[in-house]
Amino acid sequence: MISKKMADSLNRHMNVELSSANLYLCMASCASDMGLKGAANWFMVQYREEMGHFMMFYTYLVDQGVNVSILASKAIPNSYKSLLDMMQKTLAHEQMITGCMNELSEQAINEKDHATRIFLQWFVTEQIEEENNDRDLIAKLKLVGDNGQGVLMIDAEMAQRVFIPPTGAPPVV
Repeated sequence: MISKKMADSLNRHMNVELSSANLYLCMASCASDMGLKGAANWFMVQYREEMGHFMMFYTYLVDQGVNVSILASKAIPNSYKSLLDMMQKTLAHEQMITGCMNELSEQAINEKDHATRIFLQWFVTEQIEEENNDRDLIAKLKLVGDNGQGVLMIDAEMAQRVFIPPTGAPPVV
């Protein structure tokens, strides 16, 4: 059985995942507007991943007998200086998510909520990959600087990213 305190914390984070999806959807639009269709694809894949995360939290809470609440989201920025700016903001955002996952995990440990601790472990591991991918792209973008050809090569690389639903996650619509 999940405590009300844990359920409330997970519900709040579920809404953070929804806000993350909206952030990446706006970034996809911004990248597309910049003519970076590959980056737009990369951010759209990120959007779909975040919606998958949202649904994983939703399903977990519903399975625990919790009546979830969808909270209003704040306005999402939709203007960025460059692809490097977007990726730096992406890394900062993912680092914030990592902090949230660590706090949720600590709460689950303190409450001796083993089911929730196990549920959260997938996300803790996922965050290592998320931050690493972002750092790799930032390093490449810093290497090429303002060289348009270099940015276009990275954009072409970003176009190759495909969405792979997480194992055990409900389908994302």
